[in-house]
Amino acid sequence: MLEKKSDNLKVGRHRICLLGILCLFAFCLVAQVQPNKRGSTPQPVKSKVYLLHSDVLKKSKQHPDPDAQILVGNVAFRHDSIYMYCDSACFYEKTNSLEAFDNVKMVQGDTLFLYGDYLFYDGNTQIAQVRNNVRMENRTTTLTTDSLNYDRIENLGYFFDGGTLMDEENVLTSDWGEYSPATKMSVFNFDVKLVNPKFTLTSDTLRYNTQNKVASIVGPSDIDSDSNHIYSELGFYNTQSGQAELLNRSVLTNEGKQLTGDSLFYDRNRGFGEAFYCVEFVDTLNKNMLKGDYCYYNEQTEYAFATDKAVAVDFSQGDSLFMHADTLQLYTYYLNTDSVFREMRAYHKVRMFRSDVQGVCDSLVFSSKDSCLTMYRDPVLWNGKQQLLGEEILVYMNDSTIDWAHVHNQALSVEQIDSVHYNQIASKDIKAYFEKGEMRQIDFLSSVRLVYYWVEKDSTLMGMNVSESSELNIYLENRKMKKMVMKPKTNGVFYPMDQLPANKMKLENFAWFDYIRPLNKEDIFNWRGKKAGQELKKSARGTAPLPNKKLFNKEMKE
Repeated sequence: MLEKKSDNLKVGRHRICLLGILCLFAFCLVAQVQPNKRGSTPQPVKSKVYLLHSDVLKKSKQHPDPDAQILVGNVAFRHDSIYMYCDSACFYEKTNSLEAFDNVKMVQGDTLFLYGDYLFYDGNTQIAQVRNNVRMENRTTTLTTDSLNYDRIENLGYFFDGGTLMDEENVLTSDWGEYSPATKMSVFNFDVKLVNPKFTLTSDTLRYNTQNKVASIVGPSDIDSDSNHIYSELGFYNTQSGQAELLNRSVLTNEGKQLTGDSLFYDRNRGFGEAFYCVEFVDTLNKNMLKGDYCYYNEQTEYAFATDKAVAVDFSQGDSLFMHADTLQLYTYYLNTDSVFREMRAYHKVRMFRSDVQGVCDSLVFSSKDSCLTMYRDPVLWNGKQQLLGEEILVYMNDSTIDWAHVHNQALSVEQIDSVHYNQIASKDIKAYFEKGEMRQIDFLSSVRLVYYWVEKDSTLMGMNVSESSELNIYLENRKMKKMVMKPKTNGVFYPMDQLPANKMKLENFAWFDYIRPLNKEDIFNWRGKKAGQELKKSARGTAPLPNKKLFNKEMKE
């Protein structure tokens, strides 16, 4: 019986021991998963602030804290790895804190120095409050203010009554800000100004890294220099390399020219910008713009390039002219000389629209040198019910208005009377002259062939005249024909309306291209080619100058 009881006691002891071990293990698990009461930041390990030296140590009955130690002369403290120096101090050993006065200096390692006239330091929270003539130095970065709090646990200094941060490149000022010596990141708010020898950046909110010199724009910001102005609300600006990556419809403005895009890259040192998506490049001086999903502009050479839904818009005449092509380029020659001139080039599938004139061609060049716009490869122009075509069309401008135009080779002028009848004049060349924007005279030169309908004042068609001549001159007044002169004088054939021969009603090269005519400014993107058999006869004709690939490649490489 005793042996059985003894065995039962042993079993009971083992169970109690096992239960105790399990309880201890469970307690450890619970302790591990308990959340930190201070959040993700670990609680600081409290350590003692030590008084290292003072010429005089005393206590004052007048002091509110009777335990305060009054220190005078060459005072020095240490707390962990930080050392503090001053002319005089009050040391509160019970609360592990101190007040330091005059010539205050805090040293942390060999990289962080903090100066001021007054310091309150709490060894338990490890927060230093420095006031008056404050200066924080971290290698090549200096922060000055009158009120600075430095959190040793977060390694973060912040000011709230105005401050200035300086490094090798920039000087930043703001009403409120913070600086981390560990990450080199600073944040500035309210009346922020970054001053660089090449530009000035103003903002309401800005982040700046003193190590890589990159300013992060996170609010409405303006960047001004002698050559341009940048507005952005989001992006990055490397103040050392001069390169910027800007988002949210940022704007680059340079001497009356403005580049805007959903995203914008700018290199200040190399003087060029690139914009992507919904891009607008506006020249307010010359009253024109380039649009597209990609645009490049070099402010040093004044070269521009646009593609992807590229559109050139001229608004110098009040009624804007819209022109689309696969590629649009702007060249500037002899820049900064008295001989400066520009060329705008459009390549492939050119379509343009204005309420009074529309046009189609393969390529186009406009030069400010001779104020000439040249349309290449089967160009067609429309004005109301008038259609003009040839191998090349040259339009010479005078103060943004047409002076005269030249249709070269296989020239054809067609006027639609109704769906069946058309006035037609074909010749080798056509020259048209204007006064105050109104056409006054048209000269048809060499191998002139004519199909023309005579009309009564009440718009009744009287008959059709078919003639041939070497030259034809038409004089107009109020957009109506006043006189027609053929040289040498020729006897044409007149057919009454009820005797029109079908084979004489149209010239052999007649074509009416209403189906490719741009209908509105949106229709310029819809390319429609000529029907088979309606192209001009093949001949050795002029072509648009090829894109300057050497210059383009140089721009892209640079």
